[in-house]
Amino acid sequence: MKFILALLLLSQTLLASDDWGQNGHRTVGETAERFLKRSVKNKIDKILNGQSIADASTYADEIKSDRSYDKYKPWHYANIPFDQSYAEADKNPEGDVVFGIEECIRQLKSNSLSKKEEGFYLKMLIHLVGDMHQPLHFGLKEDKGANDFKVKWFRQSTNMHSVWDTKMIESYNMSYSELSDNLPEMSKSELKSIKSGTLLDWVEEVRDLTRDVYNSAEQDENLSYRYMYDWFDVAKIQMKKAGIRLAVILNDIYA
Repeated sequence: MKFILALLLLSQTLLASDDWGQNGHRTVGETAERFLKRSVKNKIDKILNGQSIADASTYADEIKSDRSYDKYKPWHYANIPFDQSYAEADKNPEGDVVFGIEECIRQLKSNSLSKKEEGFYLKMLIHLVGDMHQPLHFGLKEDKGANDFKVKWFRQSTNMHSVWDTKMIESYNMSYSELSDNLPEMSKSELKSIKSGTLLDWVEEVRDLTRDVYNSAEQDENLSYRYMYDWFDVAKIQMKKAGIRLAVILNDIYA
């Protein structure tokens, strides 16, 4: 029994330590739902059999435990040198987060999917748009997207990727619905700016932030209240942008 409990705790830890964590992704999904056209929301409800976008948002992490889905693991990130744009850089032949988003959109627009296939690509898209807005999913190859950028969080050993995926969100200590309600308010002009541009425009915007995040700490630095004060509002803005842009994509697919 103790062994089974230990495995359950480990699996929860692994799920919570990747790609904005569960609360981050669910916040993105909840935010997206608030920006959907009613007709689009109704279509998505049918595809997901009533499951909320927030609940569906963690699916792409959950399937990582099934080896038959291994080919989708590279879709969660893209390692690009800082001195190159995404368009200029060599691409992973197995795909990356930008390829994954584009492929999901292509499939969902094809009108050739079974309901099961449509559900799969929809849930993948929901997740990957969230991943794209977590700046360290465009981290450097040499440190595995800042997973090897070792720091401390309130004196506990961790890494920068984990700080941005989960540590700040956990420290904020809100449920995803509470967090969604407390994301920054945005003006009409700000919303218009966020919604405008192409996927690659959004990618380069996030990558500008990636560079800043790499410069926000030193190796082995102890990060705590000051880092939270300086950077968590930025993380919240990223979650809001991800939700808004996910809604833009879904409104376009299902309009």
